[in-house]
Amino acid sequence: MPIIGVLAIQGDFLEHQQVLARLGVDAPEIKLPSQLEDIDGLIIPGGESTTIVQLIDIYGFRQPLTERVRSGLPLWGTCAGMIVIADRLRDRRPDPLRLMDIDVSRNAFGRQIDSFEEDIALEGIEGPDFRAVFIRAPAVNLMGDSVKVLAKVRDGRPVAVRQDRMLATSFHPELTGDDRVHQLFVRMVENST
Repeated sequence: MPIIGVLAIQGDFLEHQQVLARLGVDAPEIKLPSQLEDIDGLIIPGGESTTIVQLIDIYGFRQPLTERVRSGLPLWGTCAGMIVIADRLRDRRPDPLRLMDIDVSRNAFGRQIDSFEEDIALEGIEGPDFRAVFIRAPAVNLMGDSVKVLAKVRDGRPVAVRQDRMLATSFHPELTGDDRVHQLFVRMVENST
């Protein structure tokens, strides 16, 4: 099984670790840039995107992380993680890592009080629609030709996208008890090694 690190500087990293543990995947907390060398894939969890980016810069992650991803490290950003890995934001901050060719709006569905759940058809997983949890969620506005939409909400906005070895979801699969999106990422990592 691959080793999939979870960036553990802010946000709901523990929930991702718990899902991966259920799947039998070693999922160490990644707190230092040097730990990026010991993993086969990385998840950037939900949380507060501005804080996550500030801590990425404070701890010196930006350059080694972007270099590892550009050289083939599979990456998955969930909710705030989608914002962090985007190329462009409609908001003034944070300064994203510019890894995935997407243009993203923060809090695209509203404030905390506007959080919701919706069943979505998600390409790449089997079985019934996935019950997605959206909490102050971002959405993809525009994307490059190499980005594939895996899921949209009812109003047509993309909420799950993939580009090469990168996956981004604007919802929180780790909060659902449904492991299928994590299984999808594990397969992505296995297929890249």
